Amino acid sequence: MADFPNKLLPKLLIVEDDPGLQAQLKWAYEDFEVVVAGDRASALTALRAEEPAVVTLDLGLPPDPDGTSEGFAVLDAIMALKPDTKVVVASGHGARESALTAIAKGAYDFYQKPIDIEALGLIVRRALHLQRLEGENRALASKSDEGNRVLGGLITAAPEMVKVARTIERVANTNVSVMLLGASGTGKELLARGLHDASDRAQGNFVAINCAAIPENLLESELFGHEKGAFTGAVKTTEGKIELADGGTLFLDEVGDIPLALQVKLLRFLQERTIERIGGRRSIAVDTRIVCATHQDLETMIGEGRFREDLFYRLAEIVVKIPSLAERPGDSALLAKAFLARFAREMNPQVKGFAPDALASIDAWGWPGNVRELENRVKRAVIMADGKLVNAEDLDLEAGDRDEAPLNLKAAREQADRKVIRHALARSEGNISSTARLLGISRPTLYDLLKQYGIAT
Repeated sequence: MADFPNKLLPKLLIVEDDPGLQAQLKWAYEDFEVVVAGDRASALTALRAEEPAVVTLDLGLPPDPDGTSEGFAVLDAIMALKPDTKVVVASGHGARESALTAIAKGAYDFYQKPIDIEALGLIVRRALHLQRLEGENRALASKSDEGNRVLGGLITAAPEMVKVARTIERVANTNVSVMLLGASGTGKELLARGLHDASDRAQGNFVAINCAAIPENLLESELFGHEKGAFTGAVKTTEGKIELADGGTLFLDEVGDIPLALQVKLLRFLQERTIERIGGRRSIAVDTRIVCATHQDLETMIGEGRFREDLFYRLAEIVVKIPSLAERPGDSALLAKAFLARFAREMNPQVKGFAPDALASIDAWGWPGNVRELENRVKRAVIMADGKLVNAEDLDLEAGDRDEAPLNLKAAREQADRKVIRHALARSEGNISSTARLLGISRPTLYDLLKQYGIAT
């Protein structure tokens, strides 16, 4: 390595159409491997080929050298292709407006022309330092976070889901309202219960209610309770779910299905922390934390007048987006094994595991119904299986693929390697020898790949 010091230099892409300024900037960065581009096409080609850590971008590029439209188009493309790139934008056109727009689009910093090479150099080197720190943090998080169980038993080996769990753990001991956003079947109630168990309210009740499953005329009574004689059939005083969760957590699933009239009453509770039962005349102080979930687009519903904006902001103090099962490589196999062990114990003790073709089908399937679909498929397969192993026919799945859009061929190969290795680790439950056999490689080669990609076992 000492013989090739240039190999160690970080890469800097300079996007500038002025040849004189190109040369000036190129010679100012002796501690970088500098790549120069003069237009959008060459800039994106260089981005794909070189994967620079930092980019300096002049907004005034042809065919709009006197404006900013082409420069912003390049910035958008860089953020879409490689969002961890630190882009330092330079422009002399409408500096304040351009700066605000650039930062909003994902730029790291903004510099107004005329350029001071020394000052710009400080910004570039600071950007490189931050980019390296973020990369190290991602690697450490990947190594420390990957595992099979997080947040009180949630099964996952996917960094995407581990990040969700860590976010929930960080806010668990606060009293902020949390909104879980995700498709049906992604495990929103499991995460809500995990939040409750990780909080200082764990000794209180965890109460869950599906707002979509209860008729509108009964939902108010379910939430707020009623006094004896409040309506026909109210033969005794009944506490509502909010009151039952006093000192604990109330999980409102499918909160988007709460009717507008009842949204007003829920908002009042969130503001005042008191309730009145239906037919009651006194206010009851209640210390209940609200966690809610929905698969609906509440912002669209707000625009259509079907959901109150003030209630949304009360419920969504912290918003956590839950990835679909298709976005969690390796998790489908891990979860399938956990479900099989449970259902085999309950329904068909002779079943001991999955045949190879079944695991291949599980890996290939897109799981549009997410974890709930996987659970139902495995349950059915365990019941239908004739032998010790569940096969693909028992699961009744067809193979399928998902399209990816990697940055370049190197990124595509790395993406494919990571996916296959993580799936193999999941199948072999982290056993290195078994994983190497599944992949058709030696143990030393597998260890090298695990180290190269920062994959923990």
